[in-house]
Amino acid sequence: MTPFAIAGVQMHVAALHSNVEAMRHRIDVLMARFPWTQMVLFSELAPYGPLDKFAQPFPNDALYQFQEDARRYGIWLIPGSMFEKTEDGRILNTSVVINPEGEIVARYSKMFPFRPYEAGISAGTEFCIFDVPDVGRFGLSICYDIWFPETTRQLTSQGVEVLLNPVLTGTTDRDAELAIARATAAQFQCYVFAVNGLAAGGVGRSIVVDPAATVLHQSAGQEDMFPIEVDMDMVRRQRETGMKGLGQVLKSFRDRDVEFSVYDRTSGADSYLHTLGPLEMPRKGSVRGIAASDPRSALGHVERPDTPIQNFSVFHGKTGAD
Repeated sequence: MTPFAIAGVQMHVAALHSNVEAMRHRIDVLMARFPWTQMVLFSELAPYGPLDKFAQPFPNDALYQFQEDARRYGIWLIPGSMFEKTEDGRILNTSVVINPEGEIVARYSKMFPFRPYEAGISAGTEFCIFDVPDVGRFGLSICYDIWFPETTRQLTSQGVEVLLNPVLTGTTDRDAELAIARATAAQFQCYVFAVNGLAAGGVGRSIVVDPAATVLHQSAGQEDMFPIEVDMDMVRRQRETGMKGLGQVLKSFRDRDVEFSVYDRTSGADSYLHTLGPLEMPRKGSVRGIAASDPRSALGHVERPDTPIQNFSVFHGKTGAD
């Protein structure tokens, strides 16, 4: 057995002021209560909340403080994510990985901003994989990224055994995300840690799932600290012999006979997707996607643009959502 203790921190997140000191306080409490914790994961946009007007340059004072905390307690620390303002004026949703020596060893920007709600946020294009010596390989994705299995496929095809997924979901699709977390763990034979926030940081219900799709922990709607000891040997055993001795999905994918033309944008295999219209905010009374036989269409109903909705981040790590 190769045990490793990862703690998720589900906490209240404010939208209009910094949460950095509150996060640091919870690290102190966590390490006093569970000193055997080896890695700590916070929710998406926890340090400064879901409003991109609080975007920070990288590096910044908050990161220096988190580096100090990681060094003091000898832990791996992923302090959620924060909006990053780049030198060229773009805004990214960026997370970092800090090692027990207080060094930033990896950095990741969310690949799938929750558009159209998260308008104005640029997408990252680089994957995040890092190794914990003598333990195993970890990968990072942020909230809405997990809805796209290609992101996890890329990570696990390079050996990732634990998927860390900080979340900010304050909307009605959290049930769907919980289902996706379990499906992801089973499909890719990995642990999934999906940590959500509270208040402006989400509706909670953080979840930890093992490679057999078993829920090891699910938070409710209150603050929660949950150290979970993972077993990397379980991941390796299951990838060799299958879940419960059954599906060996990673090897089956490796040995596939088919190539997926949909991933070649010049193939035309995705032509249906181009019939779906623009990626934009829904409008009041919209009949998009409803058959032409809809009574409103028969009466000559015409959609009228509504007043544009400003990008105010609808509190869902999908930031305005995810």
